[in-house]
Amino acid sequence: MELPIYQVDAFTSELFSGNPAAVVPLEKWIDDSLMQKIAMENNLSETAYFVKNEDHYHIRWMTPSVEVPLCGHATLASAFVIFNFIDKKMDRIKFSSLSGDLFVERARNLLSLNFPSNTPHKTEAPEDLFECFGKKPVEILSNGFFLLVVFDSEDFVKSYTPKFDLIKKLHPHAVIITAKGKHIDFVSRVFAPNEGVDEDPVTGSAHTVLTPYWSKILGRSKLTAHQVSKRGGKLFVENLGNRIKISGEAVLYSTGKIYLNCEPDLI
Repeated sequence: MELPIYQVDAFTSELFSGNPAAVVPLEKWIDDSLMQKIAMENNLSETAYFVKNEDHYHIRWMTPSVEVPLCGHATLASAFVIFNFIDKKMDRIKFSSLSGDLFVERARNLLSLNFPSNTPHKTEAPEDLFECFGKKPVEILSNGFFLLVVFDSEDFVKSYTPKFDLIKKLHPHAVIITAKGKHIDFVSRVFAPNEGVDEDPVTGSAHTVLTPYWSKILGRSKLTAHQVSKRGGKLFVENLGNRIKISGEAVLYSTGKIYLNCEPDLI
């Protein structure tokens, strides 16, 4: 059995930056355990799988260790593959997912995700928070999947050396640290060691949490964001109320085939 595979750098216009995602288009779903093994073998923060269903696509995302309910950069990468290799006449894609209906539109090189908003709410500080960061945050919020920790310094967010053993204790899924930017509206970093991703280079789903927060703080619906990981990525976001628009570019790194010699019940 052979499967096509693409690797795309999302939220960047340059190779070797942004967030790399593997994209595996399927004609029909294969066994979950096989998809998880492929994601583990790819060893990227996410591998996306999709199957066409009439006028839309059903999409799923897996880290090297677990399936996740939402992933922005791998959705952007999947749309890039569809627009450029599968249906070049399309300018708008509907994806169905564990997080509901998701939409992607393209305007020249810019791809725009339309995702549900995930407004965070204030929460109590986890027990190991100060030991983890060594600095008192401005605010601590949560939306369920993400713990959002707000600091008063872009330089701190950029220079922070993660203590992953403590980050694992702060939240069962993922931790965002963020601050107002000096030359951009806000900066962030995302850590998800409990999901098999120590630091995610650029996280579209995190911006469904960051955008409503910073939109309220800064008093504007349209914002620019920089995820200041080692690879880095730039995002253009807009608060649409119940939805969030997240825009960025993507570039193709590689195409290829996966060669599988599997038991029949895994296909």
